[in-house]
Amino acid sequence: MQRFKHLRHSLWFVTLLLLGVTALSACAAAPDAASPSGSADAGGGERQTVTMWFWGAPPEHQETMKAVLVDPYNASQSEYELVVEFRNTVDKDISVALAAGEGPDIVYGSGPSFVAPYATAGKLENMDACSAANGWQDRILQPIYESGTVNGSLYSLPNSLNTLGIFYNKAVLEENGWTPPTTIEELEAIMDEAMAQGMYASVTGNKGWKPVNENYASLFLTHAAGPQAVHDALTGELAWTSPEIQAAVEKSAEWYQKGYLAGEDYVNLNFNDAVQLLADGRSPFFIGPTLVFQFATQFFQGEDAANLGFIPFPNVNEELAYPLYTLGTTASLSINANSDVKDAACAIIDRMMTDQFLVDMTARWPGYWGVPVKEINVDSSQLTGLSAEYLSAIADIMAAINSGNFGYFTATFFPPATQQEFINIDTVWLGTESASDMLERVETVFTEELNANLVPPIPAPAQ
Repeated sequence: MQRFKHLRHSLWFVTLLLLGVTALSACAAAPDAASPSGSADAGGGERQTVTMWFWGAPPEHQETMKAVLVDPYNASQSEYELVVEFRNTVDKDISVALAAGEGPDIVYGSGPSFVAPYATAGKLENMDACSAANGWQDRILQPIYESGTVNGSLYSLPNSLNTLGIFYNKAVLEENGWTPPTTIEELEAIMDEAMAQGMYASVTGNKGWKPVNENYASLFLTHAAGPQAVHDALTGELAWTSPEIQAAVEKSAEWYQKGYLAGEDYVNLNFNDAVQLLADGRSPFFIGPTLVFQFATQFFQGEDAANLGFIPFPNVNEELAYPLYTLGTTASLSINANSDVKDAACAIIDRMMTDQFLVDMTARWPGYWGVPVKEINVDSSQLTGLSAEYLSAIADIMAAINSGNFGYFTATFFPPATQQEFINIDTVWLGTESASDMLERVETVFTEELNANLVPPIPAPAQ
């Protein structure tokens, strides 16, 4: 199964156990691309190598990173040589390497909860000076910037925004006389009609990757409980057993039990399967994360690319602002505290924190490079097909975030054990326990993590 998500914050405790490790056998596993200790520049001198480990992206995406980031940076100066290694075991490799005081210069992570323990343990460089020199606070969306801080100092920035919404097949909607839904009633009515015709209400699935469950936990926490309730729960001001949060969990179970999440095939489909079914007209909708755009390029090609649309998920709670988006990220970028080339690492991350980089990467790799800048001020008219659709979605998300209309993705903002409880939300879906029983356990687990200072910074929403 293609990688569409990475191991998240539950790896932090492994790191703490390994802080005394000195042997590097695990991180010595052969990467997809070797990293030389240095390389000669055009004048015969020796460049210093700057290393970055990344997940094992497919060849076409590796080529995009080479063309848009690696080659332009290496050609821009003669002192450093950026080498990106694509590792299928990047999460484990990063954990073991940092624990032993080693690892790449630019550290790939999985977001705020992933970063905090490393920062506290002194494994990551304080990026305040780098931020001030490059004006990141003025350029980066404020909630995203805040989420990368630990004790008030910056330790990470994400490479991309990631939210949840509705992918839809425009041709299927047109053929059936359906219009893109803006209310939960309209959405559910279309799904009921689709099922009556023998179609899937929507396509998705957790085959091979149970954390897909948290997409729908996050979705209903945002659109049913609402951002303020979740914010207050994450800051310890509201119990997780509160009626609004319980209602959100119960609504997610209602959807699962009605068959709205691919019915019985939820456990038999992965994202590639689901996107293929959407492209084949077997369902009007795929409800999931924006990173799915990178998979859609395989199935919505040529003229068919115009058939894929993306819209915000409607609110269950009609008192909430619309559009409303669940705020998440795909990965984070930090600087290794033991790096000998910190200034170069800072400069490379800065190259990735621009709207031009967003557009250049999206032109060839839509879905994974929604750089969290406050606004896009470049000509994007050269983008077509899914790249243009993704850029439009990212622009809408940025506007909503700037207005404070955002909720919280569990994979980005929840501490690790609490996140795992929401991954296990299918116990409620399957009826093996009640929402109230599940949330009582969440309250106990979260309180322990809150007292242990494991909750990342939680930006405040507008409501």
